[in-house]
Amino acid sequence: MSFEALLVALDYGAVLIFALTGALVASRAQLDPVGFIFMAALTAVGGGTLRDLILGRETVFWIEHPSYVLMAAAAALLVFWTAHLIESRYRLLVWLDSVALAVAAAAGAGVAMESGAGPVIVVIMGIVTGTFGGLMRDVVGNEVPLVLKQGQLYLTAAFGGTFTAALLNWLGFRQGDALIACAAVVWILRAGSLIWGWKLPVYRPRPPRGPG
Repeated sequence: MSFEALLVALDYGAVLIFALTGALVASRAQLDPVGFIFMAALTAVGGGTLRDLILGRETVFWIEHPSYVLMAAAAALLVFWTAHLIESRYRLLVWLDSVALAVAAAAGAGVAMESGAGPVIVVIMGIVTGTFGGLMRDVVGNEVPLVLKQGQLYLTAAFGGTFTAALLNWLGFRQGDALIACAAVVWILRAGSLIWGWKLPVYRPRPPRGPG
């Protein structure tokens, strides 16, 4: 598979999986079909839209190819008719989101590589693409944003994967291999946090010292 084809596959994969998570949040909020489509589309294209605007791409990806939005709408309607069959929608949401984070972070890093950006921008664009759609989904859906959940690796997972991609690309590995490694590292870190509680230390405020 060529690098360009891999980028398209990653973008479509990220849009589809993020759309499913947006529709699941809509089901928890008990929205109507139009609300489902709105939440799915917002989640699916939010991160990629911000990525394309920041990078100054000639056309935002879903405007150039509206099939992305149509796929998100189809995913939303699928969830609308089947969500009641799922025993734990939140658990499914969290795990689907972990896959979407991995795929979208790799897609964002890949688009930055394709544009000729340096390692720092590759990392930032991967994190932006992987996290902003889910952040908007959770804020609009009145959910606690997964990206801000205390004691879980989320931004850290996205950073770890995109840093791996930037490093491998800088070392001369094939860009496609770097993106596959990116997705794998992101998902492993996120899954490890969910299953085994992997986390970084968090800030603990201390009472101010008294005089003297």
